[in-house]
Amino acid sequence: MNDLTVGELINSLSQTPLEIANLLREFPAESLTLKPSADEFSFLENICHLRDLEVEGYGLRITSILNEEAPRLADFDGARVASERHYNRQNLDEALGGFTRARRENVALLRTIDEGQFKRTGELQGVGQVTLDRLLEMMLEHDEGHLEDLARLCRRIKPH
Repeated sequence: MNDLTVGELINSLSQTPLEIANLLREFPAESLTLKPSADEFSFLENICHLRDLEVEGYGLRITSILNEEAPRLADFDGARVASERHYNRQNLDEALGGFTRARRENVALLRTIDEGQFKRTGELQGVGQVTLDRLLEMMLEHDEGHLEDLARLCRRIKPH
């Protein structure tokens, strides 16, 4: 766990779409669907994954924790969803726009709730009981992992 306040977590989460857009500026368009290995996402797949997880994972989890007593929060099988939805065939602008909109909506909601609500809990499949503030930490850790993956892709594929 990190030592950020809830406000700092929310601010950091709000910056992820901009950080991705900045990395995208350095990335050659013809390489967006290249996978570094069979087990790794391409640049486009990373963005599609972040979009779908934001909507179908984090957005639903946040809403459930705020509106239900001790809700059961489903896992999100990112690898399965990526395969089923053929991420590398999707439109980059739509994927990034979808992620940006969903993250903006989640951040806006989080900025409206009072401090005590961040201690509300849910039962996250495969993890156990989590508070809303812990869920925000997990979101940021997940974002940071994908931002590192994208930066690594930029370094490997950057045009000379």
